Amino acid sequence: MIDITQIDIMQYVDRGGVIVTVLIGLNILGFTIMLWKLMVLFWARYKKEKMIKRALEFIHKNNQDYSRKSLQNAINHQAKKLEFGLGTIKIIASIAPLLGLLGTVVGVLAAFDAIGKHGLGDPSVFSAGISVALITTVAGLIVAIPHYIGYNYFIGLLDSIELKLEKAVLEKL
Repeated sequence: MIDITQIDIMQYVDRGGVIVTVLIGLNILGFTIMLWKLMVLFWARYKKEKMIKRALEFIHKNNQDYSRKSLQNAINHQAKKLEFGLGTIKIIASIAPLLGLLGTVVGVLAAFDAIGKHGLGDPSVFSAGISVALITTVAGLIVAIPHYIGYNYFIGLLDSIELKLEKAVLEKL
């Protein structure tokens, strides 16, 4: 069993190399965006009347009839403003495991290079490469999983806001 008190995160970051450093940067960027989106989307719930007013103005401004398509166009116009930043979260969730896999391949390659140079007599020769492989894989998954969950949560929130907005605009037409 691993004693958690003896784990030094910086040692893992150093052993993981540039790939783990990039993953940490992506993680910081992604969580910053998710925190910002959380505030924006919760604030949007309280600005519902303003959004309804903007949607109605959009319909009237573009001289559109009150068809379903014009309503959806007005709602989409308002929703696009709220979606800003979600693409970055989705990209981070998508590329983090790929970066982890890249680190796995680099680590295994280093392990095989060490075996090729020094033979199989000493297991510590190739353990450094295997360690890099495992560290980067874990780091990639640690970054990807919460971003994937966050992205799906925000998409659900946006869908809910859009439905409520559509219902409210229909009531005012």
